[in-house]
Amino acid sequence: MIHPTVRPALALACLLLSFTGAAALPADPLSPAGGMLGFTADGATQQQSLEQRFDALLDPADQRAWLKQMSSQPNQVGAPHDKANAEFMLAKFREWGWDAHIETFDVLYPTPKKVALSLLGPKPFTAKLSEPPLPGDATSSIREGTLPPYNVYGADGDVTAPLVYVNYGMPDDYKALARRGIAVKGKIVIVRYGGGWRGLKPKLAQEHGAVGCLIYSDPRDDGYYRGDAYPDGGWRPADGVQRGSVADMQVYPGDPTTPGYGSVPGAKHLALKDAKTLMKIPVLPISYADATPLLASLGGPVAPADWRGALPLSYHVGPGTAKAHLVVESNWDRKPVYDVIATLKGTTEPDQWIVRGNHHDGWVFGAWDPLAGNVALMAEAKAIGALYKQGWRPQRTLVYASWDGEEPGLLGSTEWAETHAQELQAKAVLYVNSDTNGRGFLGAGGSHSLQHLVNQVAAGVADPETHVSVRERRRAHMLVDGAAKGVDPEAKENARLAAAGGDLPIDALGSGSDYSAFLEHLGIASLDLGFGGEDDNGGVYHSRYDSFDHYVRFGDPSFEYGVALSKVAGHIVLRTADASVLPLRFGDFSDTLDRYMKQLHELVADTRKATEEQHHLLDLHAYALVNDPTRPLAPPARDSDVPAIDLAPLDHAAQKLKQSAQAYETAYHARAASGLDLSDAQRSTLNALMGRMEQSLASPDGLPDRTWFRHMIYAPGMLTGYGVKTVPGVREALEARRWDEADRYAVITAKVLDGYRAQLDRLTGMLKQAR
Repeated sequence: MIHPTVRPALALACLLLSFTGAAALPADPLSPAGGMLGFTADGATQQQSLEQRFDALLDPADQRAWLKQMSSQPNQVGAPHDKANAEFMLAKFREWGWDAHIETFDVLYPTPKKVALSLLGPKPFTAKLSEPPLPGDATSSIREGTLPPYNVYGADGDVTAPLVYVNYGMPDDYKALARRGIAVKGKIVIVRYGGGWRGLKPKLAQEHGAVGCLIYSDPRDDGYYRGDAYPDGGWRPADGVQRGSVADMQVYPGDPTTPGYGSVPGAKHLALKDAKTLMKIPVLPISYADATPLLASLGGPVAPADWRGALPLSYHVGPGTAKAHLVVESNWDRKPVYDVIATLKGTTEPDQWIVRGNHHDGWVFGAWDPLAGNVALMAEAKAIGALYKQGWRPQRTLVYASWDGEEPGLLGSTEWAETHAQELQAKAVLYVNSDTNGRGFLGAGGSHSLQHLVNQVAAGVADPETHVSVRERRRAHMLVDGAAKGVDPEAKENARLAAAGGDLPIDALGSGSDYSAFLEHLGIASLDLGFGGEDDNGGVYHSRYDSFDHYVRFGDPSFEYGVALSKVAGHIVLRTADASVLPLRFGDFSDTLDRYMKQLHELVADTRKATEEQHHLLDLHAYALVNDPTRPLAPPARDSDVPAIDLAPLDHAAQKLKQSAQAYETAYHARAASGLDLSDAQRSTLNALMGRMEQSLASPDGLPDRTWFRHMIYAPGMLTGYGVKTVPGVREALEARRWDEADRYAVITAKVLDGYRAQLDRLTGMLKQAR
């Protein structure tokens, strides 16, 4: 996956001067003496001492050495070096004192036997479909064991057809083509990366009747338009290709042939024709060097202004007089993935687990994605192992996992979570994920009951460049982003919350990394963490050039942000492991839900207003009157009327939840003031219920047409892929104009929230009754 790019601003340095530094922890109104949530004052002091010892054990030289070794050979699923990396980590975990093993799953993983692309006609052209060596990049010359650029889980095919350019290949792009009288049925579409997840591009193409799909990287999005191309700068060179999965992961991730259950030995695998997440047309990623002759061959209307990239040509939508010939032929076999699982058993609450994960497989060498995050995880494990050897013992059980097979479709984490689903739902209280890592700002997303914990930890970790806390640097970033011209409403809202001076909001999670099975399928409270925004890694995403040499120039050269990630993730793990009461704040979730409800009401109002305006223009024949006959553009299809939408069940559920959250905080404050003098049995019962709170936000029936996704508050969008949709059953129905479904899921989601509130009321009752 890739973290959203964040950008610094010139005003940052001035803003930082007004913020406090990283030394002091923020006051916690629910903990005695302003200490850490879930700790007594003495416990907080001891915990800070433990974290200082942990920090002293982190060495950036370790991360550099591990990254260089692990990215030295091709590292994709099925590669010998992928297995060697798993065995290397297994030995390290055991050396550091962990109880470790490798858990293996057999998963469907097609690899290309033949890929070919050519342009026929008066100006024939044959695509290279390869990435040449580059000076200064030692591993770019390695050919043995590498796979050509391809999109895994696209169909086999040998097709010859005219080309049509479809911009980013998203729904609005097809509407724009339809207004120009251009259909893609029977055509090969060429789309550019960006605008939405890559798997949506062939899915929408095949739904519109296309027979093939080409996905290219336009330099406007991640090449020379953004900065100097590699090796002079960090951005995508002309022959760089973004590989990636095109499985329909919004339906379910993991092995396409074992939906909802683990690909263990002896598991039943669906026939390929029955696997719902496989594409039905051939798909191929290409470089902008290979895309240029194809785009130049197109005729038809000039592309709309916002469809035009940065190539030196006039962008036309097509078709042209020449046809393209596309061939994809694959080996459709299964391969092993190797999950490395390391455990330190807890002392007082061993049946409560904190799971920490990052994947280790890449598309070629994978230095940035994922090994920069994986070596930070390893550094945490080494430091925790040293603390363990010095006599420290976690109260709760720690499970450190390095997943395999994330890149093809979250395979290793999903198969492991599905295999151990019952035990995880009984024991796991937190999953902490990372993936890529770079230089810049802390990115944090996840369950909003964990928002205060993230803020407390981030306030105690210093940013390597500015030496203020990573929380205050993140605050400055939110303020600067929110002040930019033309910024989206979410950035403005984040800036408003940041300006208040308290906790910063964390992001909601969609998909694109290994937290999906834990949060959205099993309902386990989860976080996703990483630094970025100042590194230039995005240009080599999923290419041969995501290498050690690139990373030490354009990623995190000093590995100081690798250490910062280890500190943030490690402190979250350690605090959750040793907290007397799990460090969750349910009022933060309630406050966030209130914002989501406001957004839903605004969506209804905005949709109604836009629909009325469109109908008015259609009734006036305004589109016809402004049409240029030399560039014909038909009116848009008439949108359906917006009926009365009943969000009242959700409003009432959110209001009652707010009251319950306030009652819980009052009860918690009262217990904290008396030192939370719970008996061991009471504390254990309280923690067990708290650890399952997130599960009550999941519905066993799941979301419409994708029952694997059970969380009713967070899910990847069906038409965004990685991007999150909050309150997804209602929001996506509104966006798709499925009005009855929106009303129905307002009731379903309200019922889920009432269940969550009932559990919260039980917690409040336990706190009041405990003696």
